[in-house]
Amino acid sequence: MTRRLITVGTRASPMAMAQAEQVAAVLDQLDSTVETRLVPMTTSGDRWTGELATIGGKGAFVRELDRAQLAGEVTIAVHCLKDVPGDVALPEGLTIAAYLPREDVHDAVVSRHGSSLDDLPADALVATSSPRRRAQLTARWPHLRVTAVRGNTNTRLRKLDDGECDAMILAVAGLHRIGQAARITSVLPVEDMLPAVGAGTIVITARTGDTATAELVARLNHPPTALAATAERAMLRALTGHCHSPIGGLAQVGPDHTVRLSGAVYSPDGAKRVTATEQGSATDAAALGRHVAQKLLAAGARELIDSAAAR
Repeated sequence: MTRRLITVGTRASPMAMAQAEQVAAVLDQLDSTVETRLVPMTTSGDRWTGELATIGGKGAFVRELDRAQLAGEVTIAVHCLKDVPGDVALPEGLTIAAYLPREDVHDAVVSRHGSSLDDLPADALVATSSPRRRAQLTARWPHLRVTAVRGNTNTRLRKLDDGECDAMILAVAGLHRIGQAARITSVLPVEDMLPAVGAGTIVITARTGDTATAELVARLNHPPTALAATAERAMLRALTGHCHSPIGGLAQVGPDHTVRLSGAVYSPDGAKRVTATEQGSATDAAALGRHVAQKLLAAGARELIDSAAAR
């Protein structure tokens, strides 16, 4: 029997490879007529060591994969949703065919000496390149200094071990994916560190004209995660947020078919913030996201986003 080959595009980082291997294994089990093969790529975002905004923001992590998919070089691509730009539509010809069940959305502290952020001494150096994390860190723990760090999670952990900083903020889900959860010093509650839009969510993109593949991949879709992601990304898009925007958002789907969305926009130094929380029907999660964005904009979010862009 001839098996249908599905090539799986992925970034070549250890975390991205782990995600893609997970997807490939499930597809192999789902359909015995399918054979999967990973196609790892090093993207411009992986190669660049400077500010992401210089090369187009987080889209630098997916651009090469998008091109390979549209050219037919790979059948599907696996992404962390927070790496997929939310302020613009996907390239024409591509669609998100499945949202995998959402993993832990929290951010974690990994410190060299096992200290929590509260216990770190004044002027201790905490590493993150996320404007969202930087703003919330500065507001909640003003005694700490924040420094930028680049590289995949394994590279960042090595920099921590080499003494380049005292602690680091990383995603709980990502640490689990690469088998480094034991390094977590503490998990930050969402009240102290509102997650990134799309945090903990893996998505699979397919070509819009490839119906057979899209239908197969759609069997992996997790509707509650799709609803949450739709609400969060609709908010982000209505805010016209970009990679320099200190924006957090978290949607939670309740058993009563409602979605509760909390959003926040911060000034780069964390001194100012605007927040909004709304609950709506799961039948129109995108409308809920736009409504929360409107409330944030009415409270002054545009000024904060523009001030971040000007830095």
